[in-house]
Amino acid sequence: MKTAPFSAAQLHESVIAVPPLARNSSLAICEQENRKIIRFLEAGGIRSLLYGGNAVLYHARLSEYASLLQMLGDIAAPETVVVPSLGPAFGLAMDQAEILREFDFPTAMMLPSRDAVDQVGIATGVRMLAEAVGKPLVLYLKFDRWLNPELIKSLEQDGVISWLKYAVVRDDPAKDDYLNEVLDVFPADRIISGIGEQPAIVHLRDFGVGGFTSGCVCVAPGKSMQMMHAIHAGDFETAEEIREWFCPLEDLRNEISPIKVLHRAVELAAIANTGPTQPMLSDVTSENAARIREALNQMQVSAC
Repeated sequence: MKTAPFSAAQLHESVIAVPPLARNSSLAICEQENRKIIRFLEAGGIRSLLYGGNAVLYHARLSEYASLLQMLGDIAAPETVVVPSLGPAFGLAMDQAEILREFDFPTAMMLPSRDAVDQVGIATGVRMLAEAVGKPLVLYLKFDRWLNPELIKSLEQDGVISWLKYAVVRDDPAKDDYLNEVLDVFPADRIISGIGEQPAIVHLRDFGVGGFTSGCVCVAPGKSMQMMHAIHAGDFETAEEIREWFCPLEDLRNEISPIKVLHRAVELAAIANTGPTQPMLSDVTSENAARIREALNQMQVSAC
């Protein structure tokens, strides 16, 4: 994997894939199947991987964290950036930080929580975790007003943020006062649209952020990369056509569960055997699995 210090240019050069984490029937992390996912993404041009919500690291065991990091570092190609996650509980994150410090990942993302936290406490925790890891962290804004822009500004001034993932869902992504306020205090080229292809055109074109993350990229990396290049080139008509192409699967993710649908879609597209979902999440029903297969067929993604 790429171990060079973070550069904002990385956010412009590749869609940031947010893949599921394959496990076997005993819920152990499966290196062989995760290797298939990573190789498929890299073959499609992806050079940035973020392991967080879709990998269900919210529920990962501390005892498997070191082996997870070792596996990701071993599998990823030399030019692929890998970003693991910490938390979301502070105590767990501090224990993970001690482990993470022994590896060469350029950064890590703190998973957000709305339970037993407040704004000043979040900012304090992020500072302490960045110090424990020894590197700036990715700040994940998933909830509206989760962190006041002035606190974000202070974290940026203290040098503890590498980049920022903005993933607050809006009915109309073009109307977002919070994102505007964040942009007033944090560089746009280090902010990433964090909700997949659907709001990416608006976020990159109208707000000027540097790039976007995607889950659906895991079934069609080439398509997602084409969309990114079209946006950067100002070819928004092509970008919109690709955005709509992803809709059958994205609509199911929005309706059922973003994590569960993607986890099963990667398997139904014959990319890798992702195995069971990590408790405390149930698998999709057989009826919904059939709908996922139908969406993949509609998109002309090879399904088994």
